[in-house]
Amino acid sequence: MPTTTAPSPLHRLSTFKDRTTTTTNPTTPTTPTSRSPLASSSPSSSPLDSFSSDPIFSAFLSPDFDSTKFSSSALSSGSPASTVEKLQDGIRHLEKQLRSEVLTRHPELFSQLSSIKDAESALSTVRSSLSNLQSSVRRIRSEIADPNRQIRLKTAQLSNLHTAVTLLQLTVRVLRLTKKLRHVISVSESEPEKLDLSKAAQLHYEILSLCNENDLSGVAAIDEELKWVVEAGQKLRFEGMRVLERGLEGFNQAEVGVGLQVFYNLGELKGTVDGLINKYKSQGVKSVSGALDMKAISVNSGVGFGPGGVQRSGTPQIGGGAKAKEGLWQRMSACMDQLHSIVVSVWHLQRVLSKKRDPFTHVLLLDEVMQASDPMLTDRVWEALVKSFATQMKSAFTTSSFVKEIFTMGYPKLFSLIDNLLERISRDTDVKGVVPAISLEGREQMVSAIEIFQTAFLGLCLGRLSDLVNSVFPMSSRGSVPSKEHISRIISRIQEEIEAVHLDARLTLLVLREISKVLLLLAQRAEYQISTGPEARQTTGPATPAQIKNFTLCQHLQEIHTQISSTVKGLPPIASEVLSPSLGTIYGVACDSVTSLFQSMLDRLESCILKIHEQNFGAHGMDAAMDNNSSPYMEELQKCITHFRTEFLSRLLPSSANSVLAGTETICTRLVKSMASRVLIFFIRHASLVRPLSESGKLRMARDMAELELAVGQNLFPVEQLGAPYRALRALRPVIFLETSQLGASPLLQDLPLSVILHHLYSRGPDELQSPMQRNKLMPLQYSLWLDSQGEDQIWKGIKATLDDYAVKVRARGDKEFSPVYPLMQRLGSSLSDNTSVSVS
Repeated sequence: MPTTTAPSPLHRLSTFKDRTTTTTNPTTPTTPTSRSPLASSSPSSSPLDSFSSDPIFSAFLSPDFDSTKFSSSALSSGSPASTVEKLQDGIRHLEKQLRSEVLTRHPELFSQLSSIKDAESALSTVRSSLSNLQSSVRRIRSEIADPNRQIRLKTAQLSNLHTAVTLLQLTVRVLRLTKKLRHVISVSESEPEKLDLSKAAQLHYEILSLCNENDLSGVAAIDEELKWVVEAGQKLRFEGMRVLERGLEGFNQAEVGVGLQVFYNLGELKGTVDGLINKYKSQGVKSVSGALDMKAISVNSGVGFGPGGVQRSGTPQIGGGAKAKEGLWQRMSACMDQLHSIVVSVWHLQRVLSKKRDPFTHVLLLDEVMQASDPMLTDRVWEALVKSFATQMKSAFTTSSFVKEIFTMGYPKLFSLIDNLLERISRDTDVKGVVPAISLEGREQMVSAIEIFQTAFLGLCLGRLSDLVNSVFPMSSRGSVPSKEHISRIISRIQEEIEAVHLDARLTLLVLREISKVLLLLAQRAEYQISTGPEARQTTGPATPAQIKNFTLCQHLQEIHTQISSTVKGLPPIASEVLSPSLGTIYGVACDSVTSLFQSMLDRLESCILKIHEQNFGAHGMDAAMDNNSSPYMEELQKCITHFRTEFLSRLLPSSANSVLAGTETICTRLVKSMASRVLIFFIRHASLVRPLSESGKLRMARDMAELELAVGQNLFPVEQLGAPYRALRALRPVIFLETSQLGASPLLQDLPLSVILHHLYSRGPDELQSPMQRNKLMPLQYSLWLDSQGEDQIWKGIKATLDDYAVKVRARGDKEFSPVYPLMQRLGSSLSDNTSVSVS
């Protein structure tokens, strides 16, 4: 490979212009010396642009160019000579471009060269000035160094003097406060009652605050006094707590306020109050657990033969039950007193905190103790007491059979203790404008704590009464009837259960609900014993054994209903509401036991009265008028009533007269009264239906009425006490003798139903004026049943239909006059229609 010798620098400098001139002359033709693309690139284009697109020269532009790697690649390409030639062309091209740039920027380069010379001159000046400046600084430093050192020294001395003065001032203040504290306390040594605890506490707090905030430890005078101050603080705490506790025990607001002010001045109010609350909590919990400690009860009662006198189940040893029971109730009573004292004390503390303000800062002490969202102090203590009480009660119920038995059987007493506790707390904390110690929810929580014993007590009550009812009314023996002693035992037991809880309305209602269940059971068992069938309803012969049994059951149930109702009258009205359904069931079963007999007898008496229509009341003549014998139907009716009285009512109403006089209406009395009223009403109805009715018939009818009145009054019920039926019977007797013209204005009509008057007027009218019974061709019994099912207005419609038929017949004959009864019946019926329309409007 040929080598060329590079021109010397001088040669390059001498030929610099020629090459530049040649290159920059546009008229001089140039011949490319190489076929490299670099040679043909335009002069204005940058050679770097050409190199970046050339595969060989682009490698030199790369920042990680490696000459060794490039040489190896050129040698291995197979044409290293062409590569070298191309590189030489590139070098020449670069030199050419460089000369062109130098010539083009020649003025600028000379200008930069002049600037560099100026810069060197300016830099020389700056160096000279800097040297002068440094010299001045060294001179100034040497002049102010000593004053600066003196100033620093004096400043340190001044600071130390200020610290010393402050320390002395604080020391003097502490000593003065200590002297005042000593004076306050020394006065109390001769006269303890003159000790101003609040002032002493304030001085104590200020002394310790000054010492702690300013780090006065190490000052000999201070250290000596602090020992005494600490001892004085302990004394102040003791005295403050003593005053506070004395005030809480005696409910003295002034002393409580002094005690709280002491601890507020000491800066220990919140901690002190929290400590008191925790103390009261622990006292209450301890009191509750101690009240149910069977071992302690046994030891204090002096019973038991084994260790502690108590078996593993919590039951005292043989012979120690009575004393242990008494000891348990005594401890429970003492526990209630302790809980009352604790709750009222905490409430008193809370009350004073809510009223007391610091005299200087006017800060409410309660705000220092608790935040707005915190529970009240009484709520915190009560919650802890109720929780402990509920836990102990549940534990006693499950682990101690003795306590379970005592509290279950004596639940009224246990509930009374709790209720008295709640009432005492409510009464003692009932102050206007102050929140009470216990809310309604808190009361319910305490009562719920013994609910487990309440459930057991109610179950025991139900069990006792149910067992008694089952023994008196056994399901296995239907024919047996309990004796009067058995019934008295049931009544007495129920009354005892009510008497045991009557002092508490809530517990009374709970017991009454259990009694209601027992009464329903009793009614069910008694109903099972009632005899039914023909032998229980017969009225023609003597009373059968089945009827006698029913009579006895009725009297027993009546006695139960009367006695229990009388007992409930002395209780609040809600007690009657609780027992009303079950007592109603008892009453209903008692009625059912004899109702069938009374209904059968009433049917028989009504059948006798219906025979009035077989009697001839239309006969005329002296013989009929002078006949004083009773009507056959009335004789039969009297015999039936007398037989019923002798065989039945004598057993059902052994003292009916006394009962009526006393104003007490028994079940049988009510049934007899109802029967007597029905007999009179039934007789009046069918007596008014009798047609024809002559003057002799009227005399016989009046005689029958008198005999009926006598028979009913002597054998069934005093007729004077029957009211409207009796007045109707008494009015009908003179009415049948009145002239038709007098009848419309008679005041006797007010005591008679309108239907009776209208039916009687048919007997005064012509035959063509048919009654509804005749018009519809009904038997007397059928018509009577229809009358029972209709009201007066419907009966009048039936009667008016017959009047209309009669009017049609009269007009058809061409007659212009009606029977005198026709307008009277129309007028009486119209008055009923008018009254009905007025009442509806």
